[in-house]
Amino acid sequence: MKKALYIGFIAMTGLLGATAGHAATAEETYKAVCSVCHDAGVAGAPKFGDKAAWAPRIQQGKDALYNSALNGKPGTAMMAKGGSAKLTEAEVKSVVDLMMAKGK
Repeated sequence: MKKALYIGFIAMTGLLGATAGHAATAEETYKAVCSVCHDAGVAGAPKFGDKAAWAPRIQQGKDALYNSALNGKPGTAMMAKGGSAKLTEAEVKSVVDLMMAKGK
């Protein structure tokens, strides 16, 4: 949990993510914000590309995943916008779309 809080603090201070004047791609945003937890499966986060871990989440539907990513998931380490408050709704949704595609 300490790691997730530390990561959230770094993300909120603007040290991660797109630079000014550059709209990040879903892949860039994933690498800068989401990969910290989803590459290693930190605190139970489903690993990027792990079809077995993503299957039940994908079954819940895209809107449920968007909601978790945008607003956080109570009872888990999943913070709203992955702890990067500066991300737009469209950026978050594009990363969710990417993660769902890689999880199918």
